[in-house]
Amino acid sequence: MTVAFPFDNTYARLPEGFFTRLGPTPVRAPRLLAVNRRLADELGLTLPDNDAGIAEVFSGNALPGGAEPLAQVYAGHQFGGWSPRLGDGRALLLGEVTDRHGHRRDIQLKGAGPTPYSRMGDGRAWLGPVIREYLVSEAMHALGVPTTRALAAVATGETVLRDAPLPGAVLTRVAASHIRVGTFQYFAARGDTAALRTLTDYTLARHCPEGETALDLLRSVIAAQARLIAQWMGLGFIHGVMNTDNMTLSGETIDYGPCAFMEAYAPGTVYSSIDHYGRYAYANQPQIGIWNLAQLASALLPLIDADEARAVEIATEAVDGYRPAYEAAWTQVFGAKLGVAAPDETTAALATELLELMAAAGTDFTLTFRGLAQGEARALFADPAGFDAWAARWQAHAGPEAAARCAAANPAVIPRNHRVEEAIQAAVAGDMTPFERLGRALATPFTEPADAPELMRPAAAHEAVHATFCGT
Repeated sequence: MTVAFPFDNTYARLPEGFFTRLGPTPVRAPRLLAVNRRLADELGLTLPDNDAGIAEVFSGNALPGGAEPLAQVYAGHQFGGWSPRLGDGRALLLGEVTDRHGHRRDIQLKGAGPTPYSRMGDGRAWLGPVIREYLVSEAMHALGVPTTRALAAVATGETVLRDAPLPGAVLTRVAASHIRVGTFQYFAARGDTAALRTLTDYTLARHCPEGETALDLLRSVIAAQARLIAQWMGLGFIHGVMNTDNMTLSGETIDYGPCAFMEAYAPGTVYSSIDHYGRYAYANQPQIGIWNLAQLASALLPLIDADEARAVEIATEAVDGYRPAYEAAWTQVFGAKLGVAAPDETTAALATELLELMAAAGTDFTLTFRGLAQGEARALFADPAGFDAWAARWQAHAGPEAAARCAAANPAVIPRNHRVEEAIQAAVAGDMTPFERLGRALATPFTEPADAPELMRPAAAHEAVHATFCGT
């Protein structure tokens, strides 16, 4: 079977200063671990008819016709510290296709070898982060959260060095684009207004075709990020590295490094091993969203108005719109979780009160909300008096159909940290069974898996994962 990817590579037509062209570094012994055939069909891809051929393609050893591999350049604030030149240090954009729904999608190899932006890194990925990103990004998609997707995972047959020798792998990632806040920051920091304008026009055409100006683009990104972060909060999801180079203009979740889903509800929860001061803790994510968007607004100032003071005033007004947009999105998200058909201020107050009760009791985030649909939430509270008083007000507000609506909005299965870790450790040992079992359950997260009920349960004390890692 002839390999065919219907590439139409618009980013590669931008000026050379936007990227560096280079091919993947070949790997020694590629072996297919997983391929997302449904996504491949959605993208209109024709794959080789055997696993070995698929592994050659998605390891980077055999590029499909029409691929124009390149590493994108960008800058960014990492944990608040400015880095003027980052870029794809271990990833290569192969090209773009238009999927069967008419949407343009990037196809990128992650772990494809060193680039000019590797900053002394080896450009490779080890198997653990590849497994994590595959499982979590596909789970997020099934949960209805805008996200990059996982197309394939391939073992390289090579060893990468981190704290210890580890098995190497390559992830094939699909995204609406890989344009980041940091992409705009890169050109703004250099005073390259022409490149900034080119990038703005390109991004408008790709992600905001109804807009015409930099201000239109800024407002569109603010609205998308407000909705996205509200969805994260509604799932107890902690991104872990909300740097400006990890915030997309498309409004998709990107870069599943030290991410995690919270179990016992505690607003200050941090999993990332490199987030030493809790900058990206669960409760801080909405405010970090504002901070990142302010950096985008600053980068766009020269295009918003020739008068800098006037540009600052206009941009500030736009960024100030994030807070009410986020609060409205949060109310909708948590209103759905409470089974309220038309959420309002009372709904928001009820959601806040329940979260306070959960924090005091340390109940599991996912099981508490899922338990509202089944009458099982009460049993999670050691002293249920406060919950009982709350539940009476909630039932009066939400109405008789609340339970059915709760069941539709609250997942039974999430990628719990210990289950992801179990899949990683098994994959390292050559066993993909836990990965496949968890992946099947996560594909239908609102349905309780009759054959694997243990996937719904929180970690026991000896299973708990308290820290997650970037993998670079």
